[in-house]
Amino acid sequence: MEAIILAGGLGTRLRGVIWDLPKPMAPVGGKPFLQYILERLERQGVRRVILAVGYKHEAISSYFGHSFGEIRIAYSVEEEPLGTGGALKKAMTQIASDQVLLVNGDTMFHVDIPQLMQFHSDRAADLTLSLKPMKQFDRYGAVIVSSDCRVLSFQEKRMCESGLINGGVYVARTDLWDPFHLSAPFSFEKFLGNPGAQKLNLYGFLSEGYFIDIGIPEDYERAKSELGSGGRDG
Repeated sequence: MEAIILAGGLGTRLRGVIWDLPKPMAPVGGKPFLQYILERLERQGVRRVILAVGYKHEAISSYFGHSFGEIRIAYSVEEEPLGTGGALKKAMTQIASDQVLLVNGDTMFHVDIPQLMQFHSDRAADLTLSLKPMKQFDRYGAVIVSSDCRVLSFQEKRMCESGLINGGVYVARTDLWDPFHLSAPFSFEKFLGNPGAQKLNLYGFLSEGYFIDIGIPEDYERAKSELGSGGRDG
């Protein structure tokens, strides 16, 4: 099983907390946040990871090198900003199989990956998003799905009493971009919200698993408390 981790985040909103580190290298309980992601991927059977890196990428490559436990690591380096979509498109050129797991490097979502992969395969999906049910949120846009879990639309960020958010773990066909004429930089998230993307076979996989996003200082502090204590990294 192969995975791409988006690890090129600037961490602008964390700059006063983590200084000049890439966001996935933010220290949590004495180790980088990215290490928790790799540990979980290894436990669920992922054996090759492409780290899509950019800002201060040397901090990542010097720490992890080319292996982590049973995972072989390769790097896809942005020489100039490509956006999340451009970074994924570039990294996918290094994937050998016809589908790949995509993971945000600044979020942790405890999704059952074998179940997610099976769900994706059973529906012959082009792209499957992992969705987290959430209450009282305004940091994320909501994802609307049909009764059979087909993705219908994406709503802009606003205060929601309850809904499904994109948890940042996906399975995608590696030829996902072929029907589109996309040039970098472009945003993966904006691509998904574009009406043209609706020609794709998009599904949502619902999971109640633990979720944390370290994008803002308050949640980074929560990650240090919850993951750093060892209570949520299983």
